[in-house]
Amino acid sequence: EGRGVRTIVEMINGTRLDCTIGSAAIMRYAVTNAAHHISHRAAFGSPLIDKPLMRAVIADLEAEAETATLMMMRVAGAFDRAAADPVEAALKRVITPIAKYWITKRCTTVVQEALECIGGSGYVEESIMPRLFRESPLNAIWEGSGNVIALDLLRALSREPGARDALFSAIEPARGSDPRMDRAIDALADMIGAISNPDREARRLIETAALVIQGALAVQYGSDQLADVFCATRLGGDWGHLFGTIPPGVAIDQLVEAALPV
Repeated sequence: EGRGVRTIVEMINGTRLDCTIGSAAIMRYAVTNAAHHISHRAAFGSPLIDKPLMRAVIADLEAEAETATLMMMRVAGAFDRAAADPVEAALKRVITPIAKYWITKRCTTVVQEALECIGGSGYVEESIMPRLFRESPLNAIWEGSGNVIALDLLRALSREPGARDALFSAIEPARGSDPRMDRAIDALADMIGAISNPDREARRLIETAALVIQGALAVQYGSDQLADVFCATRLGGDWGHLFGTIPPGVAIDQLVEAALPV
């Protein structure tokens, strides 16, 4: 009695991981279908995958899917190690809502763009894409919708011993790899320290934390090209409002190839 919310939060953290896994998988499924289609569909004399603009879109989608998978796996790793490692236990508590919020919300955007890559045939029921599109918002609603999750992050940072230090223990190893990464880490630390209206700023904080974590994982465990694309767009701010707006001069060929089914 009197510990209902705390007890429930401990329980639903596990199913929040389930939601994150499901959304990362849907993103991968959608991007793979889109990449397969454009590698076989020809228009204006050549396969779509040879068109520079389409390559930019697929590379951007692939970057989103890869970093979602990296963050999902980092959360799962914290779950695996939490019982024997207090730092991982504290990280599990704080990184789970971040990943759940961001990946489940990004899922629908990724599926919609992947469906558009396929075109009209991707919209009809004979394609798997309408099913993926219908399923894509659900994990963002289950086990706490956006505001609940964002406020839970604030609760974890303010009430759980070691939560902030654990969060930065997963981020700091990426420092020194890229100036854009370093600036993002510093900006996140400043944001956490300067919150004056938590209820108003919770979504800004959780979004920033998600991008910084994904960037840190990309530079530590992803390809050099993934790290460069992610740092240039998501962290460096040289990005449009939709996919396919990677800045010129940033290599993408490796990401395009990675998107293709094996």
